[in-house]
Amino acid sequence: MTALGDGTVAGQQADAGNANEGSAFGADQGADVRIAPGPRAAAQALSGKVALVTGAASGIGRAVALELARAGAAIGVADLNLEGANAVAAEIKAAGGRALGVAMDVSEEQAVDQGVDAVVEAFGALDILVANAGIQIVSSIDQFAFADWKKVLAIHLDGAFLTTRAALRHMYADKRGGTVIYMGSAHSHLASPLKSAYVTAKHGLLGLARTLAKEGAKYGVRANVVCPGFVRTPLVDKQIPEQAAAFGISEEAVIRDVILSNTVDGTFTTLDDVAQTVLFLASFPSAALTGQSILVSHGWYMQ
Repeated sequence: MTALGDGTVAGQQADAGNANEGSAFGADQGADVRIAPGPRAAAQALSGKVALVTGAASGIGRAVALELARAGAAIGVADLNLEGANAVAAEIKAAGGRALGVAMDVSEEQAVDQGVDAVVEAFGALDILVANAGIQIVSSIDQFAFADWKKVLAIHLDGAFLTTRAALRHMYADKRGGTVIYMGSAHSHLASPLKSAYVTAKHGLLGLARTLAKEGAKYGVRANVVCPGFVRTPLVDKQIPEQAAAFGISEEAVIRDVILSNTVDGTFTTLDDVAQTVLFLASFPSAALTGQSILVSHGWYMQ
């Protein structure tokens, strides 16, 4: 039996596990998120830095925005859903951080350029890009509508390219440098039935990151890909009863024997797992770590 989705995307305003509105910093997926004082906050590893996170109104994007803010960065909260982006920005500011909500359709060149410029105008620079926006459309290849195929690739790949290009104009200036982090998936390395467009797009991010790692090195720019496994999101929750019906098994069996069967501990990847990995890459001090993909999947996929 094969799981149909890894929960990494549910809409452009969200991304890898991006539909989850629950806790970004722990296993309690229903808790409210606050940028509370703590060891990570005290470290202020990103003090003075400016980050732009796409698909940041919910899910992983939101968790990443909050985590980077807690580490001291000013945050451009970019999303197709401006109301949601503004809500996350307000949450960051209420906790003493700096943030700006930005309306952005990552597949539209002008919207991306204007959004990136707005963040730089507000905070004076751009040091970190987290290209996280994405969607998921499931279909067999022979039945896949071309319009749906193009939509998936436009948001994942065109969006990653457009946001990267716009960010590099500022990172390359005076060799300021910076880091670009793409939200991939375990499906950046493997495939599942009915996910041809998504798998193709996530594989493509590896090529973009590796090429940028080569080109950007002389400007002090690093590029890496974070590849989450199954994150418990509304997207995954929707698939559990569907797969139970399709396979004629219980929902518990779907979780145990289908979704998490290849993990080492039968555990979902959390939003906090992914956000902390992004923070690690964003604050890494040298080009010793560039052009890499980091699997965050409880051993679901190993490389």
